[in-house]
Amino acid sequence: MAEVKKVTTKKKQRVDREYHLFDAQGKILGRLATETATLLMGKRKVNFAPHIDGGDFVVIINADKIDVTGNKREAKVYHRFSGYPGGITSITLEDQIKKDSRKVIHQAVYNMLPKNKLRDRMLTRLRVYKGAEHDHKTIHVTHE
Repeated sequence: MAEVKKVTTKKKQRVDREYHLFDAQGKILGRLATETATLLMGKRKVNFAPHIDGGDFVVIINADKIDVTGNKREAKVYHRFSGYPGGITSITLEDQIKKDSRKVIHQAVYNMLPKNKLRDRMLTRLRVYKGAEHDHKTIHVTHE
């Protein structure tokens, strides 16, 4: 007779959250977004479980100085639809960075998080600032 193995799943526990600071100046958008999404999910923690929201806080500064590879500044286009006929609006990455660069980073991270009920909760721990000034005094970890 085969031996029966017990599988234990992690329960909701007290989560120790840290603050991580990223300076987006000169960083590639996609690489910064993947690193941020990994920290928001808590995948680098020893007690990671995909059904528990155990990620950290992430603060990104200098969003205006984000960089992309290739000709994405001119070629990448964001679309939104109002729901009405003829209501599609398109904007290039370059124009969106000029208008509000925080939305570019927020959208990139949003698309890299898991598509489940935890995504919106994870995004509440993401803070993106246009300049170098931020109002978070207790930053524990700085990434270069």
